[in-house]
Amino acid sequence: MHIAFIADPLATFKIYKDSTFAMMAEADRRGHTLAYIDQCDLAHTAAGSVEAKAWPLQLTGDPDIWYTLGASEVAPLSSFGAVVMRKDPPFDMEYVYSTYLLERAEQQGARVFNSGRAIRDHNEKFAITEFPDLIAPTLVTRDGERVREFHREHGDIILKPLDGMGGMGIFRVKADGMNLGSMIEMLGGDEQRTIMAQKFIPQIAAGDKRILVIDGAPVPFALARIPQGNEVRGNLAAGGLGRSQPLSARDREIGTIVGAKLAQRGLLLIGVDSIGDYLTEINVTSPTCFAEIRAGSGFNVAEVFIDGLERAVQRTATS
Repeated sequence: MHIAFIADPLATFKIYKDSTFAMMAEADRRGHTLAYIDQCDLAHTAAGSVEAKAWPLQLTGDPDIWYTLGASEVAPLSSFGAVVMRKDPPFDMEYVYSTYLLERAEQQGARVFNSGRAIRDHNEKFAITEFPDLIAPTLVTRDGERVREFHREHGDIILKPLDGMGGMGIFRVKADGMNLGSMIEMLGGDEQRTIMAQKFIPQIAAGDKRILVIDGAPVPFALARIPQGNEVRGNLAAGGLGRSQPLSARDREIGTIVGAKLAQRGLLLIGVDSIGDYLTEINVTSPTCFAEIRAGSGFNVAEVFIDGLERAVQRTATS
């Protein structure tokens, strides 16, 4: 199978921890051929086809010079066996435009994972509200007074933007309410931007767990990202310490419930985040932690992903 990866520039990869590289390496090991596409090279042509400039990609096995690229060719996305969308956030308007292009390509027969429309339809913060029985008390609003009421009710809360990544813009407001007004103004832009408030979950001390779900089924190991020092955020990008650990019964329940529903919508790979017994986020753009889970547990997530990709392509061929 010829697999095209839409990703950030290859020169920026840190292959010792990059999940997209792990996918590429496993696909290559199985004999699949690879191509690289830069997001900026997607196009809808005057003739109506969604095409891209694609570079044949060879993995060298050398960690210093880990890839070579052949001469680029313009090809319809429908000509590939699979197209894997792995462009990292920020989820800005250019990302949205890419999902439009991918959705149109799917209508022309392209097999895209994760589906463009599904990525666009599932905001990684707001998507949890579809599962009210799995989440802590959560408010989504532009109304500053509603946030103040929520704080008065719950006492200790987390505020976050709906478009943040890597823990950016997340604040804790304790019972004393110190700086609550300033945080509402900063995050909400004087009630011009919608924000999320959640009841603080003390179990964050044991880690913000990343549960990878592939083709509807949770991977048996999670990565607990544990806040360090006085930090409230466990995100690795915010200095959290990653620890691979077996799923608890509740982790598996959350991953299974969420995965069963979202896999049907074209989300082959999702990163379900949980703290304690609560679902906190559903990552659909470019979920990571393959390498960290393998390093800590020996479990090869990339094998499961390529298994799922092969099954998904086969399903499209027989449907």
